[in-house]
Amino acid sequence: MKSIRILLADDHGVVRKGLRFLLERDGRMEVIGEAADGREAVKLAEELDPQVVIMDIAMPQLNGIEATAQIFKRKPEIGVVILSMHSDEGYLIRSLQAGAKGYLLKDSAETDLVRAVEAAATGKPFFSPAIAKTLLEDYLSQMQQRGLQDSYDSLTEREKEILQLIAEGKSNKEAATILNLSLYTVETHRTHLMQKLNLHNTAEIVLYAVRKGIVC
Repeated sequence: MKSIRILLADDHGVVRKGLRFLLERDGRMEVIGEAADGREAVKLAEELDPQVVIMDIAMPQLNGIEATAQIFKRKPEIGVVILSMHSDEGYLIRSLQAGAKGYLLKDSAETDLVRAVEAAATGKPFFSPAIAKTLLEDYLSQMQQRGLQDSYDSLTEREKEILQLIAEGKSNKEAATILNLSLYTVETHRTHLMQKLNLHNTAEIVLYAVRKGIVC
């Protein structure tokens, strides 16, 4: 079984050392490079071709979210996992829009890092459990304040299936193949579910799915 190739990007050497230890004690993972700033992370991602990049959000020269966007633009097959101290929605949605596959809180790295890397290596999303809990609580609070109800139950069975597949990182074409539907049918269902849930892009679909516990 081949090792998962990983690039670590954090401006603190002691943090990189700790992350390397957590990863390499699992025999399926290999750290192939380390970057101390965002620009170096982008450069090494191109040169070393890792499967996964663990990216600190607060980086000198180029912050982690912008570095993620550049990596995603050049090599979208690389799974970037953002490592952050922030559990609020703003950072998460910016990370998703930049192309990140996962969002990991630093205080849960010891328990969740390996699972996050495994997910990102296969193109699946991963978020710290505390993220999903916080987002759901905030979402329910906002809905209550506005006197609104969640529209998830208004989705058809097919729309729910497509919502989950898109949130898991599948393209419309991949979802069509999995469900044995035409691309046009999947696109139509996707449009309808986004209208019902008032979602506007893939990042918002993923964010909604995290809140609902559809993906983790």
